[in-house]
Amino acid sequence: MARHDVLLRTTIELHRGYVFKTVGDAFCAAFHTPFEAIRAAIDVQGALQKEDFCAVDGLCARIGVHTGYADERDGDYFGPAVNRVARLMSLGHGGQVLVSAAARELVHGDLPASASLTDLGSHRLRDLAQAEQVWQLTVAGAPSDFPPLKSLDTLPNNLPLQPTSFHGRVNDLKEVKSLLGKHRLLTLLGTGGVGKTRLALQTAADLLDIYPDGVWFVELAPITDPALVSGVIAKALGIGQTMGCELDEFIPQWLKHKELLLIVDNCEHVLEPVAALADAIVRCCPRVRILGTSRQALGVGGEATYQLPSLAVPESTGAMRAENAVTYGAVALFTDRAVLADRRFALTDDNASTVADICRRLDGIPLAIELAAARVKVLSIPNLAHHLDERFKILTGGSRTALPRQKTLSALIDWSYNLLFPEEQTLFNRVAIFAGGFTLDAAALVCAGECSDELNALDLIASLTDKSLVVADTGRDRERYRLLESTREYALKRLTESGERDSIAGRHAEYFASVTQGAKGNIRNMPLSEWVATLEPDVDNFRTALGWALGQARDGVLGSTIADGLEMFWWHTGAEAEGRRWIEAALARVGEDENPSIVARLRQVLALLTSRVLYS
Repeated sequence: MARHDVLLRTTIELHRGYVFKTVGDAFCAAFHTPFEAIRAAIDVQGALQKEDFCAVDGLCARIGVHTGYADERDGDYFGPAVNRVARLMSLGHGGQVLVSAAARELVHGDLPASASLTDLGSHRLRDLAQAEQVWQLTVAGAPSDFPPLKSLDTLPNNLPLQPTSFHGRVNDLKEVKSLLGKHRLLTLLGTGGVGKTRLALQTAADLLDIYPDGVWFVELAPITDPALVSGVIAKALGIGQTMGCELDEFIPQWLKHKELLLIVDNCEHVLEPVAALADAIVRCCPRVRILGTSRQALGVGGEATYQLPSLAVPESTGAMRAENAVTYGAVALFTDRAVLADRRFALTDDNASTVADICRRLDGIPLAIELAAARVKVLSIPNLAHHLDERFKILTGGSRTALPRQKTLSALIDWSYNLLFPEEQTLFNRVAIFAGGFTLDAAALVCAGECSDELNALDLIASLTDKSLVVADTGRDRERYRLLESTREYALKRLTESGERDSIAGRHAEYFASVTQGAKGNIRNMPLSEWVATLEPDVDNFRTALGWALGQARDGVLGSTIADGLEMFWWHTGAEAEGRRWIEAALARVGEDENPSIVARLRQVLALLTSRVLYS
């Protein structure tokens, strides 16, 4: 190791590189130009190959080269570019040099004659951000054949893409990984908006290659019926239909010989079924780890918990310099999100104290900070602090010391809500009826009135997206929108208070009834996989619509229409048990005398789904 360290440091410095950190056997170095970094990488690999390391069966290094901006503080570098190159390097294997698209763009026409860059394609890195085009640096006479890159695309997982970078949780991430190594069931606890889900996802991404059977993410926030929990978990794990065995009994048996990590997100409203299933898995599956997020512990034997704190904020913000302020997680997050909202924003010595004060008054809650940072495009930093302060004074009776965290989050959403135009408030309230997201045409049709046409709905949704109240997912063929769970709960409360919730829920159910009937008539016009893919994003909306229509006998005929329309979807996605449950609920809501044809059709669907279960 001593010889390894001498070789790397000498070679890096020979090419004007600066070693700003070493972590174990890893060297982190900054260069004046990407060309010098490439030359250093070539020479490092050459030096290691020439050295006699046969006593330890050889010694290989993997190298990542990336170009980007970073913040320098006290001889160290920080920022997304530093994290990105570390994630890039982690894809590779010993002896391999990987180059990002940004670095390749600057050096590909000026490489040494013996070197070339090979396109390895687009790969998702473990920062869960947008995929990176990865290039391999190949040198004549050096090894060039390596196993597939260890990216999110090649390792088994269903981790979702994250539109923003991960900030301020280095110590929490380290602690959660440590706890997960010691305990088979770990629950992250914290208030809404504190960042439990994001931390769980990053933990899972970092641990991907130690679980041969993958890491699997289950989102329970849209689920309102506890009976659906086991089905949703089974779906995420890829478990098909079972015969003669309930899913909550079959899942632990299926997992018995697996080695995987299961992330169960937002458990607090379905604690009992999650706790029962987690307990069974812990007892039955010795190589399965469960990482849950909740506002309340599961209360299961063997459960470890980690109370996730808010992001670090300075105790005092007087005369603070920017380089000191940004060392606090809350300020770093505000700065990153503010730049996303307005590229002109920069954290400076002039505004650092005010930004730090805003983060401190928001108690370091990530969601609150993100909502505030979104306002920098319309408010100066001093004005932002002024409006925030006035609002909180009103909500706390003038006592700034009386800000509990949950009240802080509610207060900030209140504040953001009250800054909306009336038509924006109306749309915000109404789109909360969607579970698991919605499309533009769905919002236009369900949330009719002030946004009765698609163009007007787009304008309002774009405005809400800019204000961080709606999240836009444009990374697929058709864009979708959603509310964060904390803001959705807030909007649903507003919708209920307005007296519109039942009528909007009715429109929602009618819309998805038309969606299911349209899909039913279109099943023969496209490949089956494509047909299923058109319906899968709205599974939670179907459940919500069915729950409303068939619950409390609101509209049995409408619920029957949705249930009937989903016949083939349940059949082809292995969810026959859930389908039978909804069909039976529909049969209990419609009378045979009044609706003989509907009842006959429901019985036909029930028989088909039952035969499928028996056949399986």
